[in-house]
Amino acid sequence: MDRWQELQPHLQQLLGTEDYRTWIEPLGIKKATDDSLVLACDNAIVAEWVRDHLLRDIETVARSRFGSGFSVGIDSGQDQERAADPSRPSISGYPFISGFVFERFVQGTSNQFAAAAAEAVADQPGDAYNPLYIYGGSGLGKTHLLHAIGNRVLAKDPKCKVTYMTTEQFVNELINCIRRQQMEAFRQTFRSVDVLLLDDIQFIAGKERTQEEFFHTFNTLQSTGRQVVFTSDARPADIPGLEERLRSRFLQGLIADIQPPDLETRCAILREKARAIGWELPEDTVLFISRKVQKNVRELEGCLNRTIAYAQLKNAKITVDVVRMALFELLPDERETTPSDIIRFVAQHYGIRVADLKGRSNRRSIALPRQVAMYLIREILDLSFPEIGKIFAKHHSTVMYAVDAISKMRLSNPDFDATLTSFREHFNSV
Repeated sequence: MDRWQELQPHLQQLLGTEDYRTWIEPLGIKKATDDSLVLACDNAIVAEWVRDHLLRDIETVARSRFGSGFSVGIDSGQDQERAADPSRPSISGYPFISGFVFERFVQGTSNQFAAAAAEAVADQPGDAYNPLYIYGGSGLGKTHLLHAIGNRVLAKDPKCKVTYMTTEQFVNELINCIRRQQMEAFRQTFRSVDVLLLDDIQFIAGKERTQEEFFHTFNTLQSTGRQVVFTSDARPADIPGLEERLRSRFLQGLIADIQPPDLETRCAILREKARAIGWELPEDTVLFISRKVQKNVRELEGCLNRTIAYAQLKNAKITVDVVRMALFELLPDERETTPSDIIRFVAQHYGIRVADLKGRSNRRSIALPRQVAMYLIREILDLSFPEIGKIFAKHHSTVMYAVDAISKMRLSNPDFDATLTSFREHFNSV
């Protein structure tokens, strides 16, 4: 079995059957070495999408099995295909991702308005909010909503002509058609669709010929009641190099923004994405990952995929410690907890000074917090009893007694046990 064949079952589990068939099955090996793999695909659209959205995940799975230095690349073969038949028009849209549907789009206060507008457009294309302009940062779900619109429209009417592509591809197709003198084919293709979904419209800025063609295409579609939806990383007013006539057209419709999700929404998104590929994550790991990845849903999904791949490789249950190991390279700025961090935290909780915890007083109000600090240092940092003893200037037998005493208190006192659990969760999330 070659290495590409070895990776495929793991990729199918991560992506699900439908997306695996759409994006992974068309790929083949172009070149393989001991530490690298170059994949190839005759369909340039599939190859470009895999390169932009899945290559990092493929490489993560490969590195988990073949070593951290293993690399994966992809060659679309687009130039060879066009060279073989330069007169052939190559205009087409991307396939829709089956998993990108409204039912799997986790809504929160940060994206609720955009999601509702997108669903209204999908239910009544051309009638509600035309054009619809969705903007927000990278990885917040704009592409998901575009695919959800496409999937909903086609589910209701399979004969409907729905085209999705990135604006970069739109520009490339225009350039190729100008070079081959196929502008009539270009115009007929784009002006005959029922729903046009364009991702990252900001890339049209500064390209005069592209803006000219797009302006007339947009006017044709809108005037004949066909739906147009754009996404962008900025509001129309904030895109430099955008012609005023286009800016005003964008403003005629509905503009909806997507903001970074809050913690609760990130947790919900992570649970949904895990369940979609057949995994249930412990709540403490969901909280840990969601606190670490705060701005980008795509990065959140990447962390999930890497964690699952790592756990499968190590044949281990997913715990916070396993997540830390799996994401070590992705979270290089993570500062490790130190004994001083724990001591300061315990002192603050009990309303005493750090100097008291390290002092000689054996009053109950001091002795119990000191034992708690010793216990937490042992449990969280796994330091030896003598090492902990040096921190507090105590004999290691004193530390052993403290750890044993706190362990027994946890078993006999549910409230105290809950408090210690919350302490540990705090440091797991730092």
